[in-house]
Amino acid sequence: MSRKNWITLVIMLLIGGGIIAYSLRDINMHVLARDFFTLNWWWMLVALLCICMYLVLEGVVVKIFMNNRHRDFTWKNALRLPPIEQLFNGITPFSTGGQPAQLIGMLQCGVDGGLASSVLLMKFVVFQAMIVINFIISLIIGFHFIEEKLHALSLLVILGFTIHLAVIVGLLLVMYWYNFTKKALNLVITPCAWFMKPERYESMKETLNEKVDSFYKESLRIKDEYAKMGKVCVVTLIQLFFYYAIPYFIMLALGVHGINFIMVLSLHVLIFMIISLFPIPGGAGGAEYSFSVLFASFIGSGSKLVLAMILWRLLTYYFGMLAGMVALMIKPDKIKHEYEGE
Repeated sequence: MSRKNWITLVIMLLIGGGIIAYSLRDINMHVLARDFFTLNWWWMLVALLCICMYLVLEGVVVKIFMNNRHRDFTWKNALRLPPIEQLFNGITPFSTGGQPAQLIGMLQCGVDGGLASSVLLMKFVVFQAMIVINFIISLIIGFHFIEEKLHALSLLVILGFTIHLAVIVGLLLVMYWYNFTKKALNLVITPCAWFMKPERYESMKETLNEKVDSFYKESLRIKDEYAKMGKVCVVTLIQLFFYYAIPYFIMLALGVHGINFIMVLSLHVLIFMIISLFPIPGGAGGAEYSFSVLFASFIGSGSKLVLAMILWRLLTYYFGMLAGMVALMIKPDKIKHEYEGE
């Protein structure tokens, strides 16, 4: 990582520590310690396995996409990428650093840049599509609950959904109406030229067009691979299921029983959507607030609620960044340079 990334990481750790300290301001520390030492660690282990499965299954998706392109792209390389993505998503606003970091990771393996970009784009499309599907189901199940508890923030949920849906629609337009979409995109970004230097605007325009071209070429290849796309969609749905289930097992570890599993999953989906709109890396502040407000109805004790929030944040945010730092230290396996297609 660069010096700037290390500084950002330290800042995010300090912000996280500050948020936790603020959350503990009215909590009896003796009660909190008692709650911690009476945790059911078997359920915590299940929660830990959930986040591990989330990362592993994303690696499975990468391997599926790469199988017929570079058959010597190893499992080690595939499983190395998701933690790296988590690390750089966690230290950049709106999680924008994950994709470039994965691209660098694939380049380190010897994968051609164009191919790597295309694979990551297709992975991104599937991931976004599955998020939208999950969100629609969760909106039907749990929106009345989030509207009652979060009031104005419920509008952020709708805004988050609109943005994710717009991304999917835009990518589908590229796949099926390429020429029209490319012209429309270049027209949309024209106002940027009023505020940017000519050379920077042209560079941005060229990069954007290259990404559109790359995605379109990959979409032509993948559109006929129905079995592969179906497999990737199923794996991604299972991957997201493990992530969304984490709060449920944390609450079981805290001795909270009689909770509705489907409702907990649905509320976590909605929290995920809220976090994606916060410009601060990791959705710091918004994530903790949303979790505390939504799950307060399930956890009656204030100390248990704060402990649940801390454990949830450690697993869903800090664990991924720690795994990413470990992954960066692992040397990737170099692949052969021959491109293998079907």
